[in-house]
Amino acid sequence: MNQISDKVATPSAESDPGGQSGAVADSSGKEERVFTLRARLKIWAISVFGYLAVLFIGRSLRWEVYGYENYEEAQRVGKSVLLAFWHRAIFPAIWFWRKRGIVVMVSQNFDGEYTTKVIHWHGYGTARGSSSRRASRVVVEMIRALREGRPGAVTPDGPRGPRFQAKPGVIQIARHSGAAILCFYITPRRSWVFRRSWDQTEIPKPFSRTAIFIAPPILVSSDADEKEQARKLGEVQEALDGLVRQGNSWLEEVRKAST
Repeated sequence: MNQISDKVATPSAESDPGGQSGAVADSSGKEERVFTLRARLKIWAISVFGYLAVLFIGRSLRWEVYGYENYEEAQRVGKSVLLAFWHRAIFPAIWFWRKRGIVVMVSQNFDGEYTTKVIHWHGYGTARGSSSRRASRVVVEMIRALREGRPGAVTPDGPRGPRFQAKPGVIQIARHSGAAILCFYITPRRSWVFRRSWDQTEIPKPFSRTAIFIAPPILVSSDADEKEQARKLGEVQEALDGLVRQGNSWLEEVRKAST
């Protein structure tokens, strides 16, 4: 899943490892990535591995859901639902929210190609950014999808952090689309944590108890001024921080019960 910047949105790092692709313009003038055979094979291999990893681990998890009524409320009060969660929880989030047609922002670089395949196979849609660093195209596609009633998802602390710090892009997307922002957080009982990654990516271990906490929806008026937008961003930050605290408390209780 792609993320949003401190302005509106930014595709993930526009790297091209090893010169694996080039850019050409299609008939509409949009740049498209062209990958070498080696790169295409690598994309396919990573895609299959990623899909199967999410599938097998996801199926084994023992879920506990807290606040699902807030998801139902968000569906009632907004034109659509815009899921917002911290970047570290992408792996379990893909499984939990699968097969709902949720639209996520993905760039057209190498990483974006296998990411797109993995999430498509799990029932997601994508808004594809251009191969340049401009984010306008992907944002427009996301807003259009939300206005049409399709749910969307963003990670407010992406694409490169700081970790657990919400940026204003989520507010801009909600303001222009009329979508209700729905914050959630996922906490596995046992997991692998990539300590060297900026977001400390967390992957649940197979068969772990895993809890998801969902906060009440947040609405942003289309005519919200800068002060109101800042206040709403504070609400998003507060909601996500509160969910983390809930997750940590749940984890502490579960661990105490097992000793």
